[in-house]
Amino acid sequence: MKEDWKQGTMIYPLPAILVSCGSCEEEYNILTVSWVGTICTNPAMCYISVRPERYSYPILKKNMEFVLNLTTKDMAYATDWCGVRSGKDYDKFKEMNLTPEKGKIVSAPIIKESPLCIECKVKEIISLGSHDMFIAEVVNVKADSRYIDKETGKLNLAETNPLVYVHGAYYNLGEKIGKFGWSVEKKK
Repeated sequence: MKEDWKQGTMIYPLPAILVSCGSCEEEYNILTVSWVGTICTNPAMCYISVRPERYSYPILKKNMEFVLNLTTKDMAYATDWCGVRSGKDYDKFKEMNLTPEKGKIVSAPIIKESPLCIECKVKEIISLGSHDMFIAEVVNVKADSRYIDKETGKLNLAETNPLVYVHGAYYNLGEKIGKFGWSVEKKK
């Protein structure tokens, strides 16, 4: 039996992402975001949703670019810490021993410790209520070569131990149970 429950966004799990922003070292900041997702394949587009009162909001709005840095089990503490501390009070890169590195296309830094860094340029900002959605085009992706199969060129992202967020808690992914299209594959 199902019962009505309070309204809310209950679409979980979500990736726990470290978003880096800023156009110069003095402005660099990191915010933790789970309101993030894919919008379009061609052109590659994604979004983040950020509360306007957050310290990073004016940095994002001024520079109109950011980097999505995927997180891992090993980055769980830093991911949570960057989500509960403000960049106005802390240098999050320094406090969490994270390394800012130059991106290829955007001025915002990538986080060296992240296995996958997605450089984004904002195309539109939509005010939605508690959050504003930053719709962005993906302009470059930097992948840690340890997770790229040298023979196939395939990125093995599951091997990074990605961190996910579920209703107030962080988790590892579980075991693989299938792959896209496995339910209709012809049996050999």
